[in-house]
Formats: sequence, C-alpha cells, structure tokens
Amino acid sequence: MSTSPSPTPDAPPRHSPARACRVEEVPHWDIETDIAVIGFGAAGSCAAIEARAAGADVHVFEVAAAPGGSASWSGGEVYVGGSGGTRVQREHGFEDSTEDLRTYLMMAGGPGADADRVRLYAEEAAAHFDWLEAQGVPFKGTYLPGKWIEPTTDDTLLWSGSEAAWPFSAKARPAPRGHTAQFEGWGGGKVLMEKLCARAEAMGAVVHCNSRALSLIVDRTNSVVGVIVRIEGAEKYVRARRGVILCAGGFIVNREMVARFAPGALACSEIVSGGNDDGSGIRMGMSVGGATIHMDQFFATIPFFPPESLVKGIFVNARGERFINEDAYHGRVGHYVLRQPEGKAWLLVDNEIFGRPVIQPDLKIAAVGETWEEVEQELGLPAGSLVHTVAEFNRHAAAGEDPLLHKAANWLRPLTEAPFAALSYCSEDMKAHAFTMGGLHTRPSGEVLDADGQPIAGLYAAGRTACGLPRWGEGYSSGMSLGDSTFFGRQAGLAAARR
Repeated sequence: MSTSPSPTPDAPPRHSPARACRVEEVPHWDIETDIAVIGFGAAGSCAAIEARAAGADVHVFEVAAAPGGSASWSGGEVYVGGSGGTRVQREHGFEDSTEDLRTYLMMAGGPGADADRVRLYAEEAAAHFDWLEAQGVPFKGTYLPGKWIEPTTDDTLLWSGSEAAWPFSAKARPAPRGHTAQFEGWGGGKVLMEKLCARAEAMGAVVHCNSRALSLIVDRTNSVVGVIVRIEGAEKYVRARRGVILCAGGFIVNREMVARFAPGALACSEIVSGGNDDGSGIRMGMSVGGATIHMDQFFATIPFFPPESLVKGIFVNARGERFINEDAYHGRVGHYVLRQPEGKAWLLVDNEIFGRPVIQPDLKIAAVGETWEEVEQELGLPAGSLVHTVAEFNRHAAAGEDPLLHKAANWLRPLTEAPFAALSYCSEDMKAHAFTMGGLHTRPSGEVLDADGQPIAGLYAAGRTACGLPRWGEGYSSGMSLGDSTFFGRQAGLAAARR
C-alpha cells in the first residue's frame, strides 16, 4: 500500500521586514550611498532634499511606480503658524503667536503629546512654510472663510481644525492654520508632491521606483548599515554609510496590523491611503529593536459636511442625548460618533438647515416629522428624551448659548422650522474614513529609539512610519500630517547627513 508524502508548509520568504539581515550574510553591495530613504512621499522627499543640501549622497526607494506617496492623494494642506503668523496669516489680519500654536498642538496631541517635538515645530513652523515656498510649492495667498473639509477653490488659508471650537478655543487664541497648495478642486496634494519630489531629484537624489524594501541590514553591534530592496524582481543589497531613513507610511492597509494594534479603526470602511501604507517601514524598525508608541490611535472622519449648514444641527445618541459640540473638527466629531452605544447616532436638522452631505449624498434619512415628538417615535427613542434635548438646546441657542457642550455662538440656532429630520450616522449607514497615527518612537531629529529610549545607530524615521505630532485621533487637524511629515522629514535628513 503506497502513501503520498505529506504536504510541506510554504517556506518563509527569504527576506522580510520582520527580520533583519546580518551584514555577514550580504554577498556583495549592489548600491552604495550615504543615505537610503525608504519611501518618496512627503517625509521622504523632504529628507532627501535636506540630506542632499548637506552634501550627502542619497538614494530613494519607492514601492509605487511613481513618486508622491499617500500625500499625493491628500488635500495638500500644511498646518503651520506661530511666530506672529505666516506671511499669509498676517496679510489677512490673523496674528498667531508661537505660544498659542504650541498650546493648541499640545492639546491636539492628547495625553501623550511630545513637548519637545511640539516646541520645535511651533518655533519653526512659519519658517517651514517659507522653506516649502522656496522649494517651489505654490501658495496663492488668499483666505477662504467658512468650514471646509478641504477647499474646492485654489485658495490658501482656511480653518482646518478645532481652533475656534471648545475646549481648544478656551486655552489658545484661535487662528486659521491650514495652508493649501494652489490647486482648483479637491486633491491639492498632487501639486505639493510634484514640486517636492522634483526638487529632490533636481538636487541629485537618485530615485528608484517600483522598488520594495525587504529588510534592514545590521552589523554585529546592531547598527543599521543598509537595506535589501527588490528592484524589477531582483534583490539588491544597498549599503548606507550614514543611515537608513524609513518614510514608508502607516499601516492602515494592513488589516492584520490594524486588528492587532488599532481595532477601533476597523469600524471605518474607507481607507485613507495611496494604497501602500502596509506597515512595512514600522515592521522593519521593530525588527532591529525599534519601539512603537500610540499604535492604537487613528484618524477617523464621517460624511458630516459640507454643506456647512449641517454643522448647525445637533448629534444625539440612542438615549436621545447630545454628546459633542458639532462645530469641532470633523475628525473629532467622527470619533465621538463612532463610540456611541450600539453604534447609534443621528444628526437632527430642521427644514432651514437641511442638506445632504456632499461626500455621501445618499446617507439615510432615518426619520422625518412635523414635530420632534414624531421624529423621536420614528427613531424608537425613550419617550420624551429627544423632545427634552431639543427643547433645552433651542432655549439656550435662542440666547446664543450652549452651556452643555459650548458650541460657538455663530453655529447656534434653534431647530424650529418644520419639517424636522434625523440623518442616520449609525454604523451601518455611513462610510467612515480612517488612517493610522501610531508608529516608531523617534527623537524630533528622527533617530529611532529602542524600548529603553536609546537611539538605534543608523536608523531614522519620519512621516506616518514614525509617531509624530498627530498622535491622538480626537485632536487631529487637517494639515498636521503634511506639516509633520515635511518638517520632521527635513530633520531626519539633516541628522542622517551629519552622522
């Protein structure tokens, strides 16, 4: 009687981001450079620019077929201010002190805000805006009032966070800080990245697209001395004499990592990414002892506005109670909505402010009535709960007050014009968007730190591969990722070049 051999499991890949390669295993060096940059997005391009300006040889390895990274798919907003204001803020009458910017960023960073990182950014953010312009990034210089997710016009300055909303406005004097690259329509990030990537190449950075980083290379002291990349199907061993800078994005497309580290983000069906935020850069850092922080944190937003008239509505949960001041940044509102009991939340509006959210115009209208009691009954809420909530809100709104949640007076108006409606922000009815915020623990200068807070020689990180300024979902503002990535990408490029 014959038997077939038992199947053998697939052999593990020869090289993996989760396992570093020892230098003695390297057969030869295919490429030699001072600095290897992994990822050619916002952080990688700025790291390459500064490293080249400091005289270092730079090779950049980008997994996609074209440069730009996830930043190319963004709105192109950079969050800057302080020092009395950028030239655009000052031109439109907005004074923005460094202390106000620092205070806001510390609040936005949440319980784990990095005071040293925040201080450095607040002191140099206005100069960083000038630097971006010097690299060729166009900013029209005009101001767009109102409340926007991102501008559809080619204007520059807008309110892009919770600056004018409680509790932030009670601690730091508000100022608009979103500075958007000049582009008409959504998606100004493509202009920002075209200019920064072109600048890096013009300065002599050698760029390899369709190049996947597979594994870091370390010597006997665990210093990072290079990286293995796959270029056009062939593995190449890259020697990096001064260091490797990981700028490979976050991990939102790696659903196994999301489930392990940030399971709350699984409630968001829509991924904010260029498609390559697979966590490989973070895993490579971890493979040589790099510590990670705030891996549970993520950005989340819901299709709440435009039109901005919806901001004048009020959110209620399954108990018929309000839970957030609706004039806060849409990402902050989104986090509060997502964590309501049973995943139930509705936006209450009256006939005057009714509108369908532009991002999801087919959002379900869960109830309509000539009275708020009819809406309450159709939603199946406890008797009198919603009616009482609306009555109390209307009474205070008529006086321009919101003592419960401190919504700013300019967004307050009683909901009194029938018919009334409830837009469903229940988990099964809306499309929430997310990206991750946690990453490698680094110094502001980019050095990756181990579990004891000591730098790993030759290894740097920036952008979403590192945990930077944005590290608390409830405090995020549009433009913080691009501000953080471009500024701290520069710091990492300078630090590696000086090594």
